[in-house]
Amino acid sequence: MPERFKSSASVLLTLTAFAAFTYLFLEIERQWEVVALAIGAMVALIAFGSSGIAALVERRAAANQGAAVALVVVAVLVVAAALHDSHFALLMLATVALYVTACLGLTIQFGYAGIVNFAGAAFFGIGCYTTAVLATHTPLPHVIVIGASGLSAALIGSVLILPILRTRGHYAALITIAFSILFKTFLEVNDTLGGPQGLKVPGMALSGWSFNDSIRVTDILEASFYLNYVVLSVALAAFAFVLVKRLERSWIGLNFDAVRLDETAAAVFGIGVARWKILAFTLGNFLAGIAGAIYAMMTGFIAPNNFTFGDSLILVSIVILGGLGNALGVIPAAMLLLVLPEKLQVIQEYRFLLYAILVILILLYRPDGLLPRRIRDYFPQRSRE
Repeated sequence: MPERFKSSASVLLTLTAFAAFTYLFLEIERQWEVVALAIGAMVALIAFGSSGIAALVERRAAANQGAAVALVVVAVLVVAAALHDSHFALLMLATVALYVTACLGLTIQFGYAGIVNFAGAAFFGIGCYTTAVLATHTPLPHVIVIGASGLSAALIGSVLILPILRTRGHYAALITIAFSILFKTFLEVNDTLGGPQGLKVPGMALSGWSFNDSIRVTDILEASFYLNYVVLSVALAAFAFVLVKRLERSWIGLNFDAVRLDETAAAVFGIGVARWKILAFTLGNFLAGIAGAIYAMMTGFIAPNNFTFGDSLILVSIVILGGLGNALGVIPAAMLLLVLPEKLQVIQEYRFLLYAILVILILLYRPDGLLPRRIRDYFPQRSRE
């Protein structure tokens, strides 16, 4: 009982700290306050992971995963309600949630199955452009459009995985880099898809409810329309998180781990390496495509410059900074890497340089990320949870 009380208190304290950090990070404007808060958050995350509190919270959350995810969603929605009239803050919050979904897809590929994918932004863009075309030129309901966007990203990814299966290591990474560059070039020279000028995307509508209309609570109180997208994006991120954690704890995740650690040994023991790589790559790209679909409807406009190789590096940086293979670490890492350059106008033009330096420092001094992934428990005992 004392251990359970201690773990429950740790979960609530962590959740409160996360909500407070999110609100302050989105609300404050002074440059020195933003820098101080960002540095403090990274130090706190390192201490959180090193002190054993992170492991305690993860065990408690794993024992009651549905309740833990629901509490996180409620905390984020409370923050969104407090920022109900701030267009920029809500836009950033929804963007972070969508990038978390895309990075969870990368976690399946990179963190679980060991497939290095430097074309994450390209698959995100495939979802965006599929949505732009289908939502503009077809009468399909937007729910089906979102699903079709995820499927198109997964389908194209299943074609790209074929040359990746024939290579390993750096050569496989080069294939994804080449695809990322070719995708942007294809968009720029294709006038049907708007060329370098891009495309307009209609806002989302579900059952007659337009997401681009402001939310009027009373005659006096009115909330930004971005609040609609925050709710949808957070719900999608929560679904993706539960899916990824279920995969990690299942026999599918066990096969992913075997393929990542040693392909030759996995093949010797009868594990179909190609089959599990295809599954991981396809599923990860599906999540990225769905996130891209909602992002396109939220922003209302997309262009090739939104899906460069540099944007793919941002996604990889988030996964590495949070902790390779740790789905939980993706959340604070996305918050730091996406919001910090927007808040610090001084470094906005040098944000890619910042990402590169940050990745180098993390790989040198904290290779497991801010929140390292726990070692798999092959014989879990529920009594310990």
